[in-house]
Amino acid sequence: MSTTSADLSSLPYADGDFYAFEQLLSQKEQDRLAEIRDFLAREVKPIAVDCWNRGEFPMELIPKLASIDLVSPVRRQGYSNVFAGLVHAEVTRADASISTFMGVHDGLFTGSIEALASQEQKDAWLPDIYAMKKIGAFGLTEPLGGSDVAGGTRTTARRDGDTWILNGAKRWIGNATFSDWVVIYARDVADNKVKGFLVDTSWDGYAATKIENKISLRTVQNADITLTDVVVPDFFKLAEANSFRDVNKVLKVTRLGVAWQAVGLQLAAFDVARSYAVERQQFGRPLASFQLVQSQLVSMLGNTVSSMGMMVRLSQLEDAGVAKDEQSALAKAFTTQRMRETVATGRNILGGNGIVTDYGMAKIFADAEAVYSYEGTHEINTLVTGRAITGISTIV
Repeated sequence: MSTTSADLSSLPYADGDFYAFEQLLSQKEQDRLAEIRDFLAREVKPIAVDCWNRGEFPMELIPKLASIDLVSPVRRQGYSNVFAGLVHAEVTRADASISTFMGVHDGLFTGSIEALASQEQKDAWLPDIYAMKKIGAFGLTEPLGGSDVAGGTRTTARRDGDTWILNGAKRWIGNATFSDWVVIYARDVADNKVKGFLVDTSWDGYAATKIENKISLRTVQNADITLTDVVVPDFFKLAEANSFRDVNKVLKVTRLGVAWQAVGLQLAAFDVARSYAVERQQFGRPLASFQLVQSQLVSMLGNTVSSMGMMVRLSQLEDAGVAKDEQSALAKAFTTQRMRETVATGRNILGGNGIVTDYGMAKIFADAEAVYSYEGTHEINTLVTGRAITGISTIV
């Protein structure tokens, strides 16, 4: 059987969902996912490569994202974690930078408020956060602390009457060049515990500088933050953020989001590679007519489907309230490793055209490197899983 670019979308597996996982969603969720897909095709995909090439964030997109109402689909809107995961994969499929922006504002920032703020604080802050009238960032990683930040947080918080004084630095903080608020995690000098604070970016002593020269997620505005005697009113200290164990409540859930991003990037790579293989002519025949090319496409699909299957099941466990930290760790490690293989294979199928952003694959390939690294490196997540299955902590 042969096909052409004109009828490629009519194939039964056009959406890459080879095992029909989306059929597990309710009809309401399926309809909502279709609505979001249409929005992404209309508003995000057409501008994604240009914004990435320029390294600029499309600020005009924020009101449009607010209008489609993507923030907190589970806690606020009552959708399943399976639905939320598939949506995050679809946003990533359209553009990993925009999904990272949403992952920071919604997952890390909003998740911190939802999980660790008092009810009074939630009532004061969440309406504007949900409506995206206030954009948030999440300040955990530091210039000298990444994987070891749990026990090595250098940013300090000192109680001073009814205020807190923050000093220190954060690095790789997405959205921080333009966010209204940022959750800062700092070590309380009184008890050496990591605590959370909502910082208004207009306050004296706060500064954010864009990190330049990135080769991945170029649209995302990552920043170096410096905090110099920033005075934080006591009301802005997150009531339930009193140790790194509390921070992990947020990271456990957002790690799922990053693993879903790995699914989305694989779907994006498969989309580009399959279309290219069908349309591109070599030796007078479609590239897809060669056995080795079909083998590569099937390998990409197998990685994608296995990753999706793992994430659907983990999301079901999260819906049931029984998902464990080590399960999130394994998912992040496994799906991002498969993602690396998938995007590399896709880039290979495009040959020389796979290293220019005009064809889409080079951007997907480069963005995968950031997703592979953040929310816990492959090595750290592997060690978390290894400890769970052996009961033995490794020697570091």
